[in-house]
Amino acid sequence: MGDRTRVAVVGGGGVGTLHIEGFQGLPERFEVVAICDVDERKARQMAEASGIPRVLTDFRELCRMPDLDVLDLCTPPHLHHEQTLRGLEAGRHVICEKPLAGSLEQVDQVIAAEKQSGRRVMPVFQYRFGHGIQKLKLLVEQGVAGRAYLTTVETAWRRRAAYYAVPWRGKWATELGGTLVSHAIHAHDLVYHVLGPARSVSARLATLVNPTESEDCVSASLEMADGSLCSLSVTMGSAAEISRHRFCFENLSAESNTAPYRNSRDPWKFTGDSPEIDGRIEELLRGFVPLAEGFAGQFYRFHEALASGAELPVTLVEARQALELITALYHSARARRPVSLPITADHPLYGGWRP
Repeated sequence: MGDRTRVAVVGGGGVGTLHIEGFQGLPERFEVVAICDVDERKARQMAEASGIPRVLTDFRELCRMPDLDVLDLCTPPHLHHEQTLRGLEAGRHVICEKPLAGSLEQVDQVIAAEKQSGRRVMPVFQYRFGHGIQKLKLLVEQGVAGRAYLTTVETAWRRRAAYYAVPWRGKWATELGGTLVSHAIHAHDLVYHVLGPARSVSARLATLVNPTESEDCVSASLEMADGSLCSLSVTMGSAAEISRHRFCFENLSAESNTAPYRNSRDPWKFTGDSPEIDGRIEELLRGFVPLAEGFAGQFYRFHEALASGAELPVTLVEARQALELITALYHSARARRPVSLPITADHPLYGGWRP
């Protein structure tokens, strides 16, 4: 692998376009050398619009392509697990959109395959790299925040019938779940990114907004491993779209902006519990070093990790934790009782949360 990492984007939808923009925003680090999609016309349109030299429609042929370092999977969710394994077998690094897989068992298979392959797999959680959440992470790591008390998260978006007209959406077999899997997974990952995992969850799920196979409204309560409490609410039926995070710590509170797809970015409001703490917050944030945000922010850190051999900016262990939370939430809602974490191989939903 030369100085520039050569990437093929797999999947010609909107997310694939955003990934291409992320890579091409870092031209000294990445070169997008191919796009692969079963719809050749769509793939050619994207390639022409973005100056990508090669178009393929066969994933197996793409895996055999010379002069390629990374497969970037932006395909429908039910394809992720198999395509990740095939990419590793072909000797490629893999970047994979959410959800990484449809079960904890599949994630564990990917973890084992990655170790055996000598290549790296990076799940995509691009919201982690917004400057607002990065600043909170800094304050927590520097010990300013103190003990966590309560966190509240709102994912209130609007999805109408036209959204679910895409054939793979709204179906267990292809989307692998409802709003827990497809929409709120990023907002919930930010809780884990700041606080670590939960040790117990309780959830109620409902399908109220659109006639899909899976949930589009969620109310959940978490007890985190650090002893703090967290409330998650999700709906795809909000006329006013917002995303909001509010963290209450011993020494400060942190509140995001409410932009539905950019709320991990600035501005965030940090309020200390005393003038002295406010001063310490201000001092630390003056030293905050902003890097690229969103997809470009994650891809920049990915390139740095490949070059140095350091830990990836998002790891398979973290993707497993995200899917472990989803598994526990589905189990709690169906069993109508709290569910403890971690989830091990003897759990009834270890092999998958789909009904």
